[in-house]
Amino acid sequence: MDSITQALLGASVQASLLGRWQGRKALLYGAMLGTLPDLDVLIDYGDAVANTTYHRGFSHSLFVLSMVAVLLAWLVRRVRPHPDYSAMRLFFTVWLVLATHVTLDAFTTYGTQLFWPLTTAPVAWSSVFIIDPLYSVPLLLAVLAGAIAGFRGRATRWVNAALLLSTLYLGFTLAGKQMAEQRVEALLAQENLQVEKLFSAPTPFNSLLWRVVLVDGDHYYETLVSWFDSEPPRLVRLPRGEPLSALLADSPQHARLQWFTGGVMRYDVIGEQLLVTDLRLGMTGFHPFRFALAEQQDGDWQLIQHVERVPTERGDMSQLKALWQRIWQQHPEIPLDEWAADLSRR
Repeated sequence: MDSITQALLGASVQASLLGRWQGRKALLYGAMLGTLPDLDVLIDYGDAVANTTYHRGFSHSLFVLSMVAVLLAWLVRRVRPHPDYSAMRLFFTVWLVLATHVTLDAFTTYGTQLFWPLTTAPVAWSSVFIIDPLYSVPLLLAVLAGAIAGFRGRATRWVNAALLLSTLYLGFTLAGKQMAEQRVEALLAQENLQVEKLFSAPTPFNSLLWRVVLVDGDHYYETLVSWFDSEPPRLVRLPRGEPLSALLADSPQHARLQWFTGGVMRYDVIGEQLLVTDLRLGMTGFHPFRFALAEQQDGDWQLIQHVERVPTERGDMSQLKALWQRIWQQHPEIPLDEWAADLSRR
């Protein structure tokens, strides 16, 4: 999730557990601790693919963060012990602030390497967009209430209620994901279609409208599914350029992206470059993670050694407005084929 939400979550967790002793400082300590795992963005791993796929790696490992929690709790008890709460309570608070950060990240599409150094694929439940006001606003209101009123008496009830509400909301997003996938699977069964992979994620800034991607060899399908739809989804067939992946057989960056994305990628030749797009992130036609992995030189394809991210557009308010209207009305349909066509021209 975004850094502001992670700071709000950390502040809420720490205030809930230690607010009556630390007062308003619990909000500050929790916010700082809640952003600690994301400091790995300061590390340069060598190129754009490495920076993308190693982010949320060791710094988001439950194994590493458990050891960090032990160390931080020990240091705090040594430097500034507090007689009113135990070392175990302090350790549990620090651990929970760190653990909730990485667990929340696992609900997003980007994925989180919760079990590093094991080489398992990133955990990505893909049920929450990276910025979701419905999750963040209750935490913000609770933190503001705590900052204004303090935590005397029963004041922690506000952060406790916000944490409960935000947790229930995560459950709602998982239900939405299941709803979208079930409707698409029913359509596939009805049309007697078989696909290699099915991926779903919420559209920007909400959990009511879902984007479903179906990978099928050299093509993929996209569709949108809302809680309020009364008709079956409409599949839009799009070119994936999968045969181009053979040109990247010796590319370590391509192998890394295959592992990172689970193969939900698209290939395009634009000019003299071969671009690979992570189709999971962003919105149809507007994907923030695109990489040029090979280029033509004297008629032959050569792998690019130092890979950079290709600048991409993020859409505009007209597209966001169209998505908002699509939540409530199934017609007119979003022109996904037109939005995706830009990927072959940029």
